[in-house]
Amino acid sequence: MQVIKQTKTICPECFKVLDATIFEKDNKVYIEKKCPQHGRFQDLYWSDYEQYQRAEKFRYEGEGLRNPRTKTEHNCPLDCGICPQHKSHTVLAIIDVTNRCNLRCPVCFANAASAGYVYEPSKEEISEMLENLRRNDPVSATALQFSGGEPTIRQDLFDLIRMAKEVGFHHVEVNTNGLRLAQSVDYCRGLIEAGMSTVYLQFDGLTSDVYKFTRGTDLLDIKMKAVENCRKAGLRSIVLVVTLVKGVNDHQLGDIIRFAIKNFDVVRCVNVQPVSLCGRLPEKERAKMRITIPDFMKLVEEQTEGKIKVSDFYPVPIVVPVSKAVGALKGKRYVEFTTHPHCGMATYVFIENDKIVPITRYGNVESFVKAMKKVYEDAAKGRSKRAKLRLLGTLRHVKFSLLRKYLWPILKTGSYESLGKLHRKMLMISSMHFMDPYNFDLERVQRCCIHYAVPDGRIIPFCTMNSIHRPKIEERLGTPVEKWKRQHKIEISAVA
Repeated sequence: MQVIKQTKTICPECFKVLDATIFEKDNKVYIEKKCPQHGRFQDLYWSDYEQYQRAEKFRYEGEGLRNPRTKTEHNCPLDCGICPQHKSHTVLAIIDVTNRCNLRCPVCFANAASAGYVYEPSKEEISEMLENLRRNDPVSATALQFSGGEPTIRQDLFDLIRMAKEVGFHHVEVNTNGLRLAQSVDYCRGLIEAGMSTVYLQFDGLTSDVYKFTRGTDLLDIKMKAVENCRKAGLRSIVLVVTLVKGVNDHQLGDIIRFAIKNFDVVRCVNVQPVSLCGRLPEKERAKMRITIPDFMKLVEEQTEGKIKVSDFYPVPIVVPVSKAVGALKGKRYVEFTTHPHCGMATYVFIENDKIVPITRYGNVESFVKAMKKVYEDAAKGRSKRAKLRLLGTLRHVKFSLLRKYLWPILKTGSYESLGKLHRKMLMISSMHFMDPYNFDLERVQRCCIHYAVPDGRIIPFCTMNSIHRPKIEERLGTPVEKWKRQHKIEISAVA
């Protein structure tokens, strides 16, 4: 056993803040903690220590917000809002527009049926949340996800999308199970006309049995119809969101990637989220279910027959030097993905005649990033001419003419449009492992870049929202289910 670091965590039963040890044993990384009341807990943190070390090399510390919304009174994670201890600004903002849903998924952490309350902010409250996110300093939030529950249940979703675009969000995506999209091409077209950028589509697999396990019913045909309707409506940006469950759909990652390639005209990303484990689960049961990011990467390599390798994946913060360099040259700040290096890993692949070619085959990613770091250092010191020459020189680390063609405009202009053009030439394959109370690490929380806005003015990191704060918020700001039914004379799951 080798101790890696000490951190803070929470008890999975009483949520008390505890000391924790993260350690390596047999090339795996574990987190261990002991609650005075509920005893000792140990859980798998990362299943490959070598990959853990590799990801750690790309850590970048952010500076947080200059205008935190809450004070440090009880310490992390109890002061979420965002408090002064937080070290990253918002990269993706989330607003839950309802917790009503037309499904009752066994793996879901946010629905009215299980909460006992209907949480559904008013249009006016959502407007203020949007404005609140845009007030972030030094970098305003520019990417937004409307989530739930099921956002398409709301009759005013088109209005909410338009409102988000009007206040300055470049990217607006809708997180959906696809039921409403599968019903109507016109509805899909309406989302696009309102200004939606991307459909964030739950997509757990390619066989009926997977959906029966993860969603409680067979949704395969509905998923296919939703993709087809988006295509007919003219949408060119779908993210397939896979809730990865060990022994249920982990054997289908290769098939899902091949499906994305076949539908590359509309699919931009496969985003895999290892399932979070909630409730009281014995350690042996958790071990059977726990799947981590290194497992995901190895499965992708195996199931693509080595076309995508473990070494093709990099942690999210690897792109920070690019944002900082372009920002320094342009005299402005861009969003910086200063998330914790063990929160997510990703790669990009080009599709050539239905073949997968990872971006790493066309350039030396690490050399390019190191070169961008030097560009930033020169630009930050006022040596703009030298920085611009270095910027041009970074392209020597990129071999592919198409990549040069689309990468250079991003480096030169820093525009959202130029970034979008490059994204449309590639398929992103990624994994974000959101924490649960068993593998909870406060060091990761403080570097979270995905934040929920709530009506009381707080902005809350993803993993504390879903592990700690959601029940309290829904109870305080929501309406009991039975009372809601009487007031609105509709079923909680009714699609409006």
